[in-house]
Formats: sequence, C-alpha cells, structure tokens
Amino acid sequence: MSLIVKSGNAKSDAMEAIQEAKQKHFDEARQKIESAEKNIVDAHGAQTALLTQEASGNNVEVTLLLVHAQDHLMTSISFIDLAKEIIDLYSVCYAETK
Repeated sequence: MSLIVKSGNAKSDAMEAIQEAKQKHFDEARQKIESAEKNIVDAHGAQTALLTQEASGNNVEVTLLLVHAQDHLMTSISFIDLAKEIIDLYSVCYAETK
C-alpha cells in the first residue's frame, strides 16, 4: 500500500505544482515538485524492497493490487516529468508578457 499511497501523493503534489505555476507562484510550484520527488523516492524504495525480496528467492505474488501499484508509480513518474515542463513553459510565457 505504501507504493500506492506515496505514488498518489507524488502525483497530487505535481498537479498542485502546475496549479501554483498557473497562478505565477513559481517558488511554491518548485516546492511542490520537491515534495513530489521525495514521495517518488519513497515509493521507489517500496518497489525496490519488493524487487529485493524477489531477487532473494522469495517470490512475490503478482496480484491486481501489485499491478495497480506499479501503474501508479510509473504514471506518477511521468506526470512529474510533464509537470516540470509545464512549469517551465508557464515561467517562460509569463516572463515574455512582462
């Protein structure tokens, strides 16, 4: 569950970062991205623990919940990458309109 929760928190932080940038609050947007990245590191740690368990010969049962958790992680990673680009775009667009 940690994998799902941390990944979900990361995606939420990234979405909030975009909303902050949209309002020209770039410092807040960067703080939200930092929070998102911390959550992804934690989620990745949970994933690594599962992979280590599997590599040690203790098979991990592949359930729908595990597949959902992996999907959450990968989607959140992609979302954070896109959020960073969107924040950069807002930054450039708002700078040009001054």
